[in-house]
Amino acid sequence: MMRFALIAGEASGDLLGAALVRALRVRFPQAEFYGVTGPRMREAGCASVETIDRLSVMGLAEVLPKLPDILRLRRALYRRFSADRPECVIGIDAPDFNLALERRLRRQGLPTVHMVSPSVWAWKPGRVKNIARAVDLVLCLLPFEPRYYADYPVRAEYIGHPLADELADPPSRESARRLLGLAEGPCVAVLPGSRGPELKYLAQPFAQTAAWLAQRMPELSFVVPLAKPALRPVFEQAIAAYAPQLRWTLVDGHSREAMRAADVVLLASGTATLECLLLDRPMVVGYRAAALTALLVRMLIKIDRVSLPNLLCQEAVVPECLQEQADAAHLGPPMLELLTQPAARALQTGQFAAVRQELRRGAADSAAAAIARLLGR
Repeated sequence: MMRFALIAGEASGDLLGAALVRALRVRFPQAEFYGVTGPRMREAGCASVETIDRLSVMGLAEVLPKLPDILRLRRALYRRFSADRPECVIGIDAPDFNLALERRLRRQGLPTVHMVSPSVWAWKPGRVKNIARAVDLVLCLLPFEPRYYADYPVRAEYIGHPLADELADPPSRESARRLLGLAEGPCVAVLPGSRGPELKYLAQPFAQTAAWLAQRMPELSFVVPLAKPALRPVFEQAIAAYAPQLRWTLVDGHSREAMRAADVVLLASGTATLECLLLDRPMVVGYRAAALTALLVRMLIKIDRVSLPNLLCQEAVVPECLQEQADAAHLGPPMLELLTQPAARALQTGQFAAVRQELRRGAADSAAAAIARLLGR
């Protein structure tokens, strides 16, 4: 019996893992899948050894209190996979956790794959050496990534992005609004992140930005899709403190429908920005992290843009407000421009079409084929 071990670290990895499980099952119908999962992976038939909640932590300052538990989990997975000897171990994103585990398992003779290249194009190039020691194959979701591995002894294949395939036929704005029960009129989707620490830093400035906008456009309504019910109280507290009088609709999940239903989207930097691009919605990106995390990033990072749409468009198409600039004074004006000026919306979203075409490559099938080649199957 073939077995594939998968380790996802957060909600975006859960989406990618689910698509990969379905594609691998087509090639290997009798195979079993298990590992660290989210709900999408479990729906796809991947048994759960542990859930992504134990790994869904961001930033150095936030990781430190949970580090002993994270290290215990990594040791437990190493023992489990070393004993089980799955056909292949597939780490999905979460490089800080997965690469060290993959390196140890590879030394045990297990084929290792890392899906989603770490941001080697943003950080010091020496990181590629560590990746090459850890894995046999890197599955790259962005077209410019494989060239960074060309000088190292590791396979790196561009597969396109599974989300581009999944969102090839998005819901209409009208059907999304009906599903969410939204009234007619201008609407802003507010996505403050899928992890608790993100909401800790972004709930307040995003609620304040909503209040800033509503002062200038009283007819605005706001829809907030929350990744999990446990995050709802955090944003409700921000609403109560800074914008209680606005028209809010809070929903569990349905982030894509919320983005599609909205006229403009205010969101945290991350995979959601790519989903927003694929859904052809105009956006403004904000992000904050702990001061220590931000300081380390500024010391190490070598790019001047952080959101995926700007990286893929190779220019600053989407406004980005980071750290101390992620406040109503900086987020509000570009949001208002996009809400009130059709030409500004068209100028931004007009850059997205070519990116969608490039990313739509049948990524999950391409990934399954690359893994099959690695295994000689």
